[in-house]
Amino acid sequence: MATKRGRYSTITPEILLRAYSIGLFPMAESADDPEIFWVEPEVRGVIPLDAFHVSRSLAKELRRTAYDIRFDTAFDRVIEACAESTGDRPTTWINSTIRSLYTTLHRYGHAHSVEAWDGETLVGGLYGVSLGAAFFGESMFSRRTNASKMCLVRLVERLRQKGFLLLDTQFTTDHLKTFGAIDVPKEDYGRMLEKAMDSPHLEF
Repeated sequence: MATKRGRYSTITPEILLRAYSIGLFPMAESADDPEIFWVEPEVRGVIPLDAFHVSRSLAKELRRTAYDIRFDTAFDRVIEACAESTGDRPTTWINSTIRSLYTTLHRYGHAHSVEAWDGETLVGGLYGVSLGAAFFGESMFSRRTNASKMCLVRLVERLRQKGFLLLDTQFTTDHLKTFGAIDVPKEDYGRMLEKAMDSPHLEF
């Protein structure tokens, strides 16, 4: 269950960052709806960075894959791919307003992409927001088997290396739970978020 707060057509990147710092994030009803609303889940999805789990089969594939995992080389293409309709996801909450806001955050150094490349073909990726010592995962896509999973593994490795404290997934799914994602009550999440926001902003 999540609380929705109003509908807005004009939100600045600065307001968006402030919203993240207090536990809110934006969504749209559909890609065709220009307005967005704030979401505040009663139960938050989090992947504990010290309890991240990689299955044996995925670890084996990571060792033998030819995919090149890159960071922040094709942010616009990643968010565009995440916004596409697919057979498994016929509708999306990523509208033009959200794409514009996060593209601006990327230029500010607060939104980042992790990309899986096969040669010069983009085959998977994810994007999210970094603020303080927290990373807020937004969306991912895969055009090849396990491509987005490999991006998540490399993201966690990078967050650990940089000293991040919180990896927020907004909600949990069966897919994310295989990596160790857990549901955290809003009050507990608030304490985790406060600690991450009290830390100096970390470079991604």
